[in-house]
Order: sequence, then C-alpha cells, then structure tokens
Amino acid sequence: MTTITSSIPATAEITEEVRKSLQSIGVDPASLDGTRETRSPITGEVILRTKVHNDEEIETAIAQAAEAFKTWRSVPAPVRGALVKRWGQLLTEHKEDVAALITAEVGKTRSEALGEVQEMIDIADLAVGQSRQLYGKTMPSERPGHRLAETWHPLGVVGIISAFNFPVAVYAWNTALALVAGDTVVWKPADATRLSALAVDTLLARAVSDVGAPEGIHHLLLTDRVGGQKLVEDPRIALVSATGSVRMGQEIAPLIAKRFGRALLELGGNNGAIVAPSADLDLALRGIVFAAAGTAGQRCTSLRRLIVHSSIADTLVSRIVDAYGTLNIGSPTREETLVGPLINAGSFKAQQDALVQAVAEGGEVVYGGNRVLAEDQPEAYYVEPAVVRMPAQTAVVHDETFAPILYVMTYDTLDEAIEIHNSVPQGLSSAIFTQDQTEAERFLSASGSDCGIANVNIGTSGAEIGGAFGGEKETGGGRESGSDSWKAYMRQATNTINFSGELPLAQGVKFL
Repeated sequence: MTTITSSIPATAEITEEVRKSLQSIGVDPASLDGTRETRSPITGEVILRTKVHNDEEIETAIAQAAEAFKTWRSVPAPVRGALVKRWGQLLTEHKEDVAALITAEVGKTRSEALGEVQEMIDIADLAVGQSRQLYGKTMPSERPGHRLAETWHPLGVVGIISAFNFPVAVYAWNTALALVAGDTVVWKPADATRLSALAVDTLLARAVSDVGAPEGIHHLLLTDRVGGQKLVEDPRIALVSATGSVRMGQEIAPLIAKRFGRALLELGGNNGAIVAPSADLDLALRGIVFAAAGTAGQRCTSLRRLIVHSSIADTLVSRIVDAYGTLNIGSPTREETLVGPLINAGSFKAQQDALVQAVAEGGEVVYGGNRVLAEDQPEAYYVEPAVVRMPAQTAVVHDETFAPILYVMTYDTLDEAIEIHNSVPQGLSSAIFTQDQTEAERFLSASGSDCGIANVNIGTSGAEIGGAFGGEKETGGGRESGSDSWKAYMRQATNTINFSGELPLAQGVKFL
C-alpha cells in the first residue's frame, strides 16, 4: 500500500483548532458536553462529544417552530430578508472558522471548505434579492369587470435533513429561501457533522437577535435517524427537504405522501460525461479530474461515468492516469493536498466492493483503488482515486458508489453515447466536452441528457447558486437555489376580484 507523504496533524491539534473556531463563533459550551462522538476523518479519532436531543426536545422544537410561524408569516418579506442579509454578513466574518470545522468533520481541503461557506454567503445574497421579488401574476378574466390574480403565501414549518458531504451549504440553500418566504425551519444535520451545524445555527441565532426577529423561527436538532423520522411524519412539518441516498428517499417519500406533506428530495447522482472527438482534451482533462477525484469522490455531483469516443479513449485514459499520479493525497489541512480522506471505513469498503464487482463484470482497473496509509492513523481512510475501463451497460456502473471511482466506457456515435449516458436510474448532473455546436445543442435538447443539470465543456460538479440545482428520476425531482426556487417554500393561491356589480358565471353558465 502507498504511504502518505504529507504529514497528518495530531488529533489534539485538530481538536484545538476546532475549539478555537467554535469559541470565536460563540457556540454554547454546554452543547459540547455530551455523549455523541464526533470523529475527524483526517485521523479517524474522536475530536469532541456533543449532546443529543431527546424526544421531548424534538417535540418542543417542532411546536415552537409551528407557533413562531404564526408571527413570522406576517412580517413583510423585505424585513425577513434583512435577517438573511445579517446572517450572510456573519458568515462572511466567520468564513475561516466555519471552513475549519468543515475540514475537520468532512475532510474537505481548505479550499473546498471555504468554497462551501461561500455558497452559503451567495445564497444569502440571492435570497435577500428575492425577498423583494416574490412575484405573483395578474391574468385577464373572461368575465367583464373581473380580475384574476396569483398570490404566494408562506407555507409553514420546513424540516431540513442534510447529508455529511455538504454539511452546511445545502442547509443554507433551504433556510435562506424558507426564511424570506416566511417559513420557520427545523434542521436535522448529518450525524457526522454536528459541529459545523452548531456553528452556523449559532450565527443564525445571532442574526435573529441583531435584527430583532421573533424567537423560535429556527431550530437545530442533534439527533439520529429516529429523530429525523419524527420530522418526516409530523403533520406540522409542511415541507421536508431531504438530501441523501436513493434508499433514504425511498423510505421517507411514502411517509410524507401518506400525510399529504410536501417533499423536496435531492438523492443519488451517478453522473456521466461524454467526451467527443472534437473535444479540447486539455480542458476536458482538468474538468474530468476535479469532478471525479475532488472531495475524494464524495460529492453528489461527482463524475462517476466517462463515455469517450473510441478514437480518443486510449489517449485520454492515459492522460487521466498520468494526472491522477500527480494528485497529492493527504491531510486536507495542508495547502498542497488535493485529495483528502473518505468519511469513514464504510465508504472505503463500498469502494473496494465496487471495484471487485467491476472486475467480475469484465472491467479493468488501470489506476488506483488502493488504500493510502498514514503512519499511526489506522482509523483514517485515504485512498487513491480509481480509473476502471468498463464495457458499457454492466450492473456496477448503474449503482452510485460514494467514493472516487471513474468508470470509462467507449462509444462510436453520439446516439450511442447518449443512450449509455441516460441508461442509469439516476439523473442529477451531466456534461459533454465538444467543440461541435451541433453535438452540444443535441446534448442539451429534449432528446439529449435526461438530467436536471446539463453542462457543456465543464465538469459535472461545481454548480452555482444562480441556477436551479436538482435532478430527475431516482435523484428525486427537487430543485434548490435558482431564480424561482422560492416557490417550493410557498403556497399558491388564485384570487378572483369582481368589481362589475354583476355576477356572471364562468364558461357562460346560467343559474337563477
């Protein structure tokens, strides 16, 4: 097995930085006096222990959020926007502190962790602008002296369930928009990222105090899956926004539907990219390597399937292998590191199992897949990103493994490439690398990519908050961020105003 060359900090060093960041943000020390362990994937060891909310505390949080909604919904939207603006300012002031927590808990490089906090700041900016643009429409009526209008009203309590890989950004996507829409929020973060959650929730509490917003409009629940299920099943939760695996979505969607609640689901990705013969291979190489190996393959938008024209496949694979060989794997606290650790042993096992299956189905591992050992850190799981040449349409490429594996397949015609690309059950992000406008337009058309995100000459990861984020098929169909995503957090009403002095009926119906 390969050995890491860049040094891994001691757990005590990580813990000290985490404590300093939490203290700077103002996290209540009492919340850190608990029994639930938080381990850093950098060393695999415990850095802190936090409290766990019990059933009574969960019930209290939901009840308070439901009660606070009665006040918050009547606050003018631009005033609600002032709260989100202040939250964005505090996130900007503590960007380094929050990023340090993300690095410690998730294993993201500092650059990627800072980028996640910037996403929070960006969505706050977007939401503040939208607080003055929650537009309805006025429509012509078929009846004289009548006017039709569309109005939008706050929805209620929004329950947010987030995943470890983006521990705070996805929460902010939902919370910033929900708050300006007039909703209140109850959040269950991933069990592995409770410290980051405490930090950003504390900053939101400070913003609430600074602008004089009502108490009780946001709540953080440090709980397990059972606690999360309470959010899913509680009829006071108007909308459940959940990010996670397809399996999770399959479990919770029927429970939400049973009580006629609303669901916003962001589930599996298994994203693909097509590389055409006309592609700029230098540009494609950069996009492919970051999308496939960045965040150790632990993004929902990570590139997992590469569909390359047969005339350039050998050349491109050789260049990818050479590029992978230069990636610095090690502690995400070090500036030179490009690939940090997997979140835990389970992720490593999933990668190894997938590689065994790939070989059994006719694949060839042409690079990587080995564990990279750090001295004295047996509980940390660093791995080489893997490149696997695969025949098309095998079973393993249809499943998403949340680890850095890039399956490479070949095609001869664009129709064949699109068929291979669309054959998987997931539909989040996609890309094509081409200099041929016809190929690009075909990929973006209704007969092209079937994903919610379709890119040309960039990789599958790295979405901006100005565009709607979400996917189709088993990805769940939800949309977060983007120009009109606020509608998911509001309810629509149609109003008919009669100023005619008469009472004509629609469709020419006569009565009395």
